[in-house]
Amino acid sequence: MNRIPTPHPIRGIAALREGSRPLGVVSAAVGGLALAIVLGGTASVLTEYGIQREDRIAAALQSSELFTILVSGSLLGAGATALGFGTYRRMPTRVSREEAIAGAVLGLQAALCGLAILWFIQGDMERFARNFLSFEQIVPHYEAFLNGARNTLLLAGAGELFGVILGLVLSVFTISKRAVVRAPVRVYINLFRGTPLLLQLSLIYFGLALGLGVNMSAYTAAILAFSLNTGAYSAEVFRAGIQSIERGQMEAARGLGLGYMQSMRYVIVPQAVRRVIPPLMNEFVILIKDTSLIAFLGLSFAQRDLFTVGSQGYSQYFNATFYVASGLGYLVVTLPLIRLVTWVEKRLRSGLLGAVA
Repeated sequence: MNRIPTPHPIRGIAALREGSRPLGVVSAAVGGLALAIVLGGTASVLTEYGIQREDRIAAALQSSELFTILVSGSLLGAGATALGFGTYRRMPTRVSREEAIAGAVLGLQAALCGLAILWFIQGDMERFARNFLSFEQIVPHYEAFLNGARNTLLLAGAGELFGVILGLVLSVFTISKRAVVRAPVRVYINLFRGTPLLLQLSLIYFGLALGLGVNMSAYTAAILAFSLNTGAYSAEVFRAGIQSIERGQMEAARGLGLGYMQSMRYVIVPQAVRRVIPPLMNEFVILIKDTSLIAFLGLSFAQRDLFTVGSQGYSQYFNATFYVASGLGYLVVTLPLIRLVTWVEKRLRSGLLGAVA
């Protein structure tokens, strides 16, 4: 008997061509064009006028060219929104409906961004640029910001390293069947997770010095506080990772003659570590930002972190551009790490890291 061949499903570019409709394409194109006009037009005007001096930035923000671009982009975005939301229900295919919705969403983003910038530039742009965008004052202090970024990474890196080691050890005790083993660890974890990091920094730095006479630098006290705080959070992360491993893994390891601690060391913990890499990396990103809390400890000139550099620059010049520069510095440090976390999560979901490890 001759078997009738089953047609293969259409995928990729062929599926897009098959399901696309002109009205959906127009909606998506108009929405994308509107957003490009608002964002790209604003950037082009600022670039044309120049961003090296605050007076040029203020002139760009108050220019008629920018006003025209924002109004045009907002109106075009509103049109794309109306077109997309008004037609997607009538689209005959899934691809065409997605095109219409994409155009509507892009148009809505363009309209909202354009209106927000229009509202913003109605203020005193000269005063705003003078107080927040005076980047020529930052140039002589770039070495201080670079040193601040280095100290921020050192503080966060040391705190994360020691905290992860501590958390891994504590997590083994948190899953113990004996209450006398779990109780002290739970007290420690709840204490450090339930109190502000700022309070912990204060007690470790000032409390140890005044109460116990322990003389340590602010840098050392900060690393100790970050390590103890991170240890509490990473212990919970490791505990969740260990408990997510199938019970049969432990039973198989014990069946091979391994003891409990050997089973944890060679079988359970290596698998759990791969699963907790993304949340631990997220904790590291959070810790980088939390390093700004050490500003009140009175660091030396060479030990200043990014926020301390910006804060002292503001105190000296009374210009908030130093805070803006600190914020940009944090973004330069954290955005690649956030991207790395996303990449690692995708690799873990695909099983590639598990195969390599």
